[in-house]
Amino acid sequence: MTTTVRPTGPEEPLDRGGRSRAFDIRDNSRPVGALRLTRVPGYGPGTGRIEELEIAPEDRRRGRATVAALAAEEILRGWGCARVEADVPAEATAARGLFTALGYTGRSHWLTQRLPAPGPGLPEGSVVRPMGERDYARWRAAERARLAAGRREQGADPAEAEAHADAVLGAQLPAGHRTEGMALRVLSHHGSDVGTLWLALAPGRLPYGTDGYVFHVEVAAEHRGRGHGRTLLGEAGRLTRAAGGTRLGLSVDADNAAARRLYDGLGYRPVAERLGKSLR
Repeated sequence: MTTTVRPTGPEEPLDRGGRSRAFDIRDNSRPVGALRLTRVPGYGPGTGRIEELEIAPEDRRRGRATVAALAAEEILRGWGCARVEADVPAEATAARGLFTALGYTGRSHWLTQRLPAPGPGLPEGSVVRPMGERDYARWRAAERARLAAGRREQGADPAEAEAHADAVLGAQLPAGHRTEGMALRVLSHHGSDVGTLWLALAPGRLPYGTDGYVFHVEVAAEHRGRGHGRTLLGEAGRLTRAAGGTRLGLSVDADNAAARRLYDGLGYRPVAERLGKSLR
């Protein structure tokens, strides 16, 4: 058996400097599967993704997926990627075992919720407002710091981490708090700002059948444990329903047990896990 990976066509350029290419997985000259790789657009050259790795059922359990995954890593290194990621459906235990054996570790979980019927409004004393200029300036500085810190935890140097944060915010929020399809909100409770919400709204166009995606919910440390996170997630649901959606999604870091308990209690269920590995 000789398993090889061969391009099925030319590279596809993506916006903001990304790239994508599809490959056949072959046993000698016989096609046995498919592979698609992407260098994530808008986030610098450092992250590549295995978007698809599929072996035909009759050709599984013969090491072909392992060979294809290793070949994918070499291709992504050639594209200048320092990390590789893959999303594995929650029920795909064999695929998770493959990536784990190759040194991938869990980074986050995708969770989704079918939105319940509208419930009661905001708690007494709570008000949610759209971000204005000053709100957005403060929030953006804090979000930039959070994104950069997360990148540093993955091994990036400070300059690369800050460039990554700027790229994310520039790509996702090109018009700031006025970006179409994005909802940025501030939660105030009895006159004090206690938390923020960053929500994408694109009914029918988001992964895993979701219509809204919560990029980030943040409650100030001194106001945690008082239900404000639930209030912000409730607002995300209301905004998603108002946009015509019925399913809301979010991701949670693999090591954030407190947030996972909150989401489980609200009816969110896992649909996929994001796994990652350094290519350096």
